Amino acid sequence: MPTRRNHTTSTQVGQKSSWTHPVYTKEQILAVRTAHRKAHTWQDRAALGTVRLLRWGMDVVSGYHTRPTNTNTLSKSHLMTEEKWITRFVFLESVAGVPGMVAGMLRHLKSIRRMRRDNGWIETLLEEAYNERMHLLTFLKLAEPGPTMRFMVLGAQWIFFSGFSLAYLISPQICHRFVGYLEEEAVITYSKAILDLENGYLPEWEGLQAPEMAIKYWQMPEGQRCMHSLLLYIRADEAKHRDVNHALGNLDQNTDPNPFAARVRVQVQSVASSAGKLRQLEGNSRKET
Repeated sequence: MPTRRNHTTSTQVGQKSSWTHPVYTKEQILAVRTAHRKAHTWQDRAALGTVRLLRWGMDVVSGYHTRPTNTNTLSKSHLMTEEKWITRFVFLESVAGVPGMVAGMLRHLKSIRRMRRDNGWIETLLEEAYNERMHLLTFLKLAEPGPTMRFMVLGAQWIFFSGFSLAYLISPQICHRFVGYLEEEAVITYSKAILDLENGYLPEWEGLQAPEMAIKYWQMPEGQRCMHSLLLYIRADEAKHRDVNHALGNLDQNTDPNPFAARVRVQVQSVASSAGKLRQLEGNSRKET
């Protein structure tokens, strides 16, 4: 379990990061909702089933329990405290930072091997991995993982890196669908943490200032630099990863350009209309379990 750090908002951070984070408006971060893309094919069902298995394991490791909506009589051992939420976030982000790096690395090697351009995929995948690592580094400003947690992260990373690498070599499309479903779960997790904070169940986070690293990375304006705002910003990132990976899962992995890359972003509409492969993410609100 993480041990509590003496929280400070100061840190040594460069003026510019490798990828400058886009500025979210307050309306954008508040508009994020949980959503679920229905599994239409066996590939979708395989990806969804794997995510649900992984979710179960993560719940066990992080001591996660859902707070009943109709009672406040939950035992202390089942309450999601600030410490338990941080444990869950650290474990979640240590896993979430793997897929983008693996996919970017494998596509990079494929591009070199075939001596062809990658149609802009590598840029987005590596940026996603960088973003997830920034989530992790931010939470590490709030708590220091103990030896047990570090060992679990090490084991999970070794297993997940190996498995995801093999899976991406076999079917990149299924892997992007998997990440889309994984990010759906991340949005649900952060939404529940935000609700707990808003309902007063996490008093130590009320009024807590976000680390300076986070303030600079997300370019958080004055008045939106507390822990509540930080969770909103991170949830918005996870929602973006959810939509991006579901969209990438709809594309031909070998020929379609990445519509989210800077150099081809202007072609999004033409790609969607001509190829017909950017299906709109189904926005059916998912019941929180």
